[in-house]
Amino acid sequence: MNIGIIGFGLIGGSLAKAIKKVHAQNSYIIGYDKQLTYTKAAYEEGVIDSIAMDTERSFSNCAVIFICTPVSYTCQTIEKLLPHVANDCIITDVGSTKYNLVCEIDKLIKQTTKRIYYVGGHPMAGSEKSGYGASTPYLFENAYYMLTPMGDTPEFILFILQKMIERIGAIPLVLSASYHDFATANISHIPHIVASSLVHLVKDNDGDSRHLHALAAGGFKDITRIASSNPDIWTSICLSNKQQIKKVFNKYVSILSKFSEALDLEDENLLYCFFDTARIYRNTFSEGASNDVAKSYALHIDVKDEPGIIASIATLLSANHLNIKNIGIVNDREFESGVIKIVFESKSSMLRATEILSQHKYNIYY
Repeated sequence: MNIGIIGFGLIGGSLAKAIKKVHAQNSYIIGYDKQLTYTKAAYEEGVIDSIAMDTERSFSNCAVIFICTPVSYTCQTIEKLLPHVANDCIITDVGSTKYNLVCEIDKLIKQTTKRIYYVGGHPMAGSEKSGYGASTPYLFENAYYMLTPMGDTPEFILFILQKMIERIGAIPLVLSASYHDFATANISHIPHIVASSLVHLVKDNDGDSRHLHALAAGGFKDITRIASSNPDIWTSICLSNKQQIKKVFNKYVSILSKFSEALDLEDENLLYCFFDTARIYRNTFSEGASNDVAKSYALHIDVKDEPGIIASIATLLSANHLNIKNIGIVNDREFESGVIKIVFESKSSMLRATEILSQHKYNIYY
């Protein structure tokens, strides 16, 4: 299958690496980026098979094309592509906002005489790092990958994309474009704005001694990590999802106002409820808990920080014929000790692993 990828930053580069990893023998990837050094590096690494010099004729034989540019460039990129792509070509993107994009691209496609399909896409994966050098074939493993098809998108087109997404380790989730934008405003866009605003707060309140800067190297640095992300991308995201961001932002301001009122009143009950309600809801984010969207089966193991510990656990589970979907060290500070997280494909596998690990005196958390 001929696959085109336009934009070779973190997401585009990771997509190419992930696809090539699972489809090395039956995929031919054509890549384009305005920074030729990115596609040259990908070609030299064997990640792509051909370097495109433009975003037009080079992709004429592609069955699927991923647009991995900032949201503000997606429409004009697709407009340039449309006269040159073949019938039945599937075009998708990875932008963080969808509703306006879907409406605009729908109009563009209806102006053509070709049979072309567009399905909005948004992998919920990323990093504060950017550029092709930060890309990895494992970026999408166990991450939600949202799809926002048009109303007339055939089921088989959606099925093709869903299978591609599953094969790179992600979890496809089909949503309407409008709900996608509301959801991402809540769980992605506003948190990024909040993280950046907290950095501004410390910067503005710091003095010549820079004591705040020194103290911020601990927990503050952890909760504001995403403020280090690419400002070009986030400027584009905020402008393209302005209505939903304003709607959620106003709700957030209301929550802060109520907290401020509770402080003024010195109302211990309201303050306690504020923190306790958040604590209870936050604790339901456990990986092992089921929900109506998708199910993930994970456990956490309390371990000593010593060489070979991950290999020992993986070998133990493998010897008992248990397939590990993902394994890694937990980098946050929710646990006091060193913790390894293991994700399984089924609840039965997770329970069996719990039994085996407990027999070997490991402490298990969910």
